[in-house]
Amino acid sequence: MENRVYYGEYSLRHWIDLVLKQNIVLPDYQRYFVWNEKKVETLIETFKKKQFVPPVTIGAFKIGDSNENLLLDGQQRITSILLAYLGLYPDAANYKLKLDSFANDNDDDDDNEDISDVIYDNVLEWNFKSLVKKGTSKVDILSNIQHGNYKHTNLSITDEFLDNHFLGFSYLVPQTSDEQTQQKYYSSVFRNINIQGETLLPQESRASLYFLDQELVGLFNPDFSKKIRIKLVSSESKSDFIRYLALLSQYHIDGDSWKIARGYKQKMEKLYEEYIFSAINGGTSDIFGTFLSVFPNKEYKAQLDKLENTLAEMDLFKKYTSIIELDTYLFGIIYYILFEKKNIDISEKDNITSKLEDKIANYKLDSSHLKSPNNLGNLRRRISESIAIYGEYTVHES
Repeated sequence: MENRVYYGEYSLRHWIDLVLKQNIVLPDYQRYFVWNEKKVETLIETFKKKQFVPPVTIGAFKIGDSNENLLLDGQQRITSILLAYLGLYPDAANYKLKLDSFANDNDDDDDNEDISDVIYDNVLEWNFKSLVKKGTSKVDILSNIQHGNYKHTNLSITDEFLDNHFLGFSYLVPQTSDEQTQQKYYSSVFRNINIQGETLLPQESRASLYFLDQELVGLFNPDFSKKIRIKLVSSESKSDFIRYLALLSQYHIDGDSWKIARGYKQKMEKLYEEYIFSAINGGTSDIFGTFLSVFPNKEYKAQLDKLENTLAEMDLFKKYTSIIELDTYLFGIIYYILFEKKNIDISEKDNITSKLEDKIANYKLDSSHLKSPNNLGNLRRRISESIAIYGEYTVHES
């Protein structure tokens, strides 16, 4: 495929207008905004001192008769310029306090976390889309933000500064209108870009592969996975659904957990990426079997909905304190519903939960397991024993 690349620069005011009018958009696989306040301030000082700021990369994406401009590289810089102009910065500390207070005040409300997300922007998983939804001007946005969700800042952004300082760009234009070809091209571009020295986390890098087949994004990264979280001492993250799909696909071939991830001990991320490629290509893999035998015609929504409902009935949408707990609860239930097309007998919920909790307690009494839960032997044990417990309480679909 022959591609064209154009180069230029825009004033900071023009970049702000492009964002507010949504003439440039973030691809779904882009990471969250991760710069701290100091880095935002440093960027603005760099502009004021007329020092070099790396250009951003925009890609044209044709969808039918329309055209989108994707922000491939430079999200942190563009967002920082927008935040400085608005005089705002996402207040993560205050947001956490608001959530804790909201949860305590609504302890008996099963939906309290969802309600709080409606009231407050989730600044822990945030990008500038949250602001441009509130309006196309500074006045509109400032009048629509929730009090306490953002800090107010003052970096002395004047009209003269916006009009007389510039940020360069590269503009990529693939010479094709075929969406799949464009998707492959931009996925490759994204994965080869080093964003302003900020190394991508494995899941962030992997997410760019989802762009290769939009049909499968809902399977690779289902919305409900956000409601299954691991809370550690200083951080919190959502469950990694691709990890479960990849490992269980291997188990599904012959039911032998001890073959799982063989040869991938130090490169598990490569295993997960190979699963994504296998699913997208739809062929037969020596490692994962045939994706289409599990999800014929790449249809998965009905089973995924059933999994979501069963997880809710089992009260598994919650925060876990370790990967040991998370794996023990999830491997078996995901395996039987998605891979074996069976239902879990919810009337036996108490018995299932009791056995899972006993198993977790035993793992935590094992110093080796507790110290190295990601050791392949320990991981394989959790897979096979979680599947064995749930297997006692499965029924065929009616």
